[in-house]
Amino acid sequence: MCYNRVTLMSVQTADYLDLITRLPPGGRLTLYEVDWEEYEQLLDQLGDEYHFRISYDNGRLEIMTPTGKRERYKSLLNSLLIILSDELDLEILSYGSTTLKLKPKRKGAEGDDCLYIQHAAEIGEKDRLDLTRDPPPDLVIEIDVTHDSAGKFAIYAALGVPEIWRYDGSRFSIWQLAEQAYAPVPFSLAFPFLTAEHLAQFVANSEAQGRKQARRTFRDWVRATKTSTP
Repeated sequence: MCYNRVTLMSVQTADYLDLITRLPPGGRLTLYEVDWEEYEQLLDQLGDEYHFRISYDNGRLEIMTPTGKRERYKSLLNSLLIILSDELDLEILSYGSTTLKLKPKRKGAEGDDCLYIQHAAEIGEKDRLDLTRDPPPDLVIEIDVTHDSAGKFAIYAALGVPEIWRYDGSRFSIWQLAEQAYAPVPFSLAFPFLTAEHLAQFVANSEAQGRKQARRTFRDWVRATKTSTP
């Protein structure tokens, strides 16, 4: 992969917004020696509706701009999760690209989506997450069509996220947290009958048959699998 990267050392907080707004779609900006207060101030200045993906790891701040392709895959996976929620009669709460952060760990990150499944009832309808009190999301989704999210895995591990789905534009992988590190696993923790191959097939069907038919096919498969599973 080829990444559009800008790397700078010790830029003043007042300049961050100007640098960020100059990033092209699919661009990446990395800043070093950024303290936690500057990170939180930047989040406050950007507000709630910004489209960047920002991560922070002990002084290293990274800002990435998503592309339309990335957003399309995100929308596609959202439709898959809605089917799972409907067919399994399961509450699934999506917090999108909400910032997940813990000051004591000096780490924060934003995935393409983060979801509460096993802990949905505990979270309820909270507008804001506070990981000092709330459990971490049960699942984070990372779509790596322009950037490699592997560098964020240490952040998610420190935050306690148990499962990550990762899609690089051609291949899905499912990662599970074990002993403070992620390892690839064959089945989803949140949906034990679901494999990375099933996720990849859904995307392939969407591209070959169109989204409507792919959703029908996946829904039928979930129903059949649910019926046959003890």
